[in-house]
Amino acid sequence: MDKNWVLISNYDKKNAEQLAEQLAANKCNKQSKEFNTYIIISSLLCQRGITTYEDAKNFFRPQLQTLYDPYLMQDMQKSVEKINKAVQNNDKILVYGDYDVDGTCAVSLVYSYLKDFYHANVDFYIPDRYHEGYGVSLQAIDWAYEKNFSLIISLDCGIKAAEQVDYAAEKGIDFIICDHHIPDNNIPKAYAILDPKCLDSNYPYQELTGCGIGFKLIQALHEKRNGKFDDLLQYLDLVTLSIAADVVQVTGENRILAYYGLEQINTHPRKGIVALFSYANIIKSQHSQVLYFTKKITLTDLVFTICPRLNAAGRMRSGEIAVKILTANNDDEAKEIALQINECNEERRRLDKEATVEALQILSKNDIVEKKSNVLYKVPVKKNNSDAWHKGVIGIVASRVIEQYYKPTIVFTKSDDCLVGSARSINDFDIHRAISKCKDLLVHFGGHKSAAGLTIKEENFEDFSKRFEQAVREIMTESSDDNFVPTDNVDLEINLSDINTKLMRLIKQFEPFGIGNPDPIFLTKYLRDEGNAKRVKEKHLKFKVGSMQYPADPIDAIAFSLGDRLPVVQNGEFDIYYNLTENTFHGKTSLQLNVKEIRPCDNNN
Repeated sequence: MDKNWVLISNYDKKNAEQLAEQLAANKCNKQSKEFNTYIIISSLLCQRGITTYEDAKNFFRPQLQTLYDPYLMQDMQKSVEKINKAVQNNDKILVYGDYDVDGTCAVSLVYSYLKDFYHANVDFYIPDRYHEGYGVSLQAIDWAYEKNFSLIISLDCGIKAAEQVDYAAEKGIDFIICDHHIPDNNIPKAYAILDPKCLDSNYPYQELTGCGIGFKLIQALHEKRNGKFDDLLQYLDLVTLSIAADVVQVTGENRILAYYGLEQINTHPRKGIVALFSYANIIKSQHSQVLYFTKKITLTDLVFTICPRLNAAGRMRSGEIAVKILTANNDDEAKEIALQINECNEERRRLDKEATVEALQILSKNDIVEKKSNVLYKVPVKKNNSDAWHKGVIGIVASRVIEQYYKPTIVFTKSDDCLVGSARSINDFDIHRAISKCKDLLVHFGGHKSAAGLTIKEENFEDFSKRFEQAVREIMTESSDDNFVPTDNVDLEINLSDINTKLMRLIKQFEPFGIGNPDPIFLTKYLRDEGNAKRVKEKHLKFKVGSMQYPADPIDAIAFSLGDRLPVVQNGEFDIYYNLTENTFHGKTSLQLNVKEIRPCDNNN
């Protein structure tokens, strides 16, 4: 799919030069080639809102001491007092969370802390995706009542559970809600609510995950016990997994938490994470004893390796499996659960592929050219709806549809007497807002700007499809954005001669990359093939680039899924958009360009 490439220009170039001078700090003069490296780095920093030397120092060297005081979060004091009282009275505490990665990581974190540090009378509960659905279920509250729990701590859910919280109160069960979703007007009457997105919240950072909220809770609990912060480092890997899975901003507190969480994973990985990585060939082992990872683990590795497997557990069987592997205490237990999870992931892949093919077939038969959205539902024809799309893969299918037809997309499937749907968005379009405009047709829904889940009655499908299409058009009109072409930002245009090992070393210090802090994309123009350009495994392209304009050493390049651009590379001058990376082969590491797009020079705007 073609993309629009937009060069970032909304930053102060004079500010960038001043910052470069501070970063260089007498290491080189302004006319030197090395100073140009600092100009590139300072420009990247200014684009990310980092405009002073002090800010740059904090960015490159995140400090745990700069995390916000957890007691700045509204109701934190009440929450800590309530939990401490429950522990003192030996009351039973239930840790409740959603079945996705954020929810299961949050449950694993808070449950482990209460067991390890409080020795509390505590258990956990993950709802069944198919019988209970997303969020707090009445069935779970009944179970908690039967088991004599008096306090439920809900994580990554609960802010829209007003009815359920009232139901629990009638049974003498209190709720502490730890959520990061946008609340409705009807705020639950819980004992305490920890959610930075509540209108009356004064917490300085709003982008924490559900697991991040859980971490702030145990941070506050640990402070109350006069515990050392170092005791909590063991939980930062779980927060980092949630950041990777939930596609939240990797800025502010999230960047600090992810930075140290990755350090924890690389130096002291929990047994469950090691067992899951063993299925991705990232573990070196001898006599079944794990020695070390074959590479430094990054946030991207978590996104594409661990998170899909943990999600598969909740999608195909039960989120409880994910909690069990994340809290496993020995290698054999972790390996056994990892095998189950990997089987879930293989099944998920098969069902995802089948449903995607069917979804694209449905779209190919419909007149969708003029539509601004895609709303899909395959009507089951077999008894017991056995041919319905699997509820656990419809979110993935929605993402696959967007890869083909770049529009806000919702995929529904039959579940009992209703249709459940997963929504995925494009660019900066607020799909949560679009769905909200149809809320009178919904049984319930929740989510974020970029993704949401919803339930409707089957008879409302056609009306909802029309209303959602109308809502998308209205929002698009407001923003004057009717360009349904994916857009990527290009950080800077640089010359091939600007690329060196020092630049690479400094760019690596921008990690961890993610939303709000992406791996920089560069544009370099007027390049030529230095020979030996070739397809690799048919789909990919490997070549070496040289400059047509400036003296520069040729650099190796790899272009995944761009094998069809071979004629462009071979036939003359071209421009490329790319990330700067390193490639290690036979123990030797060299610079390599990870090319995102290749275009003939005369096709550029």
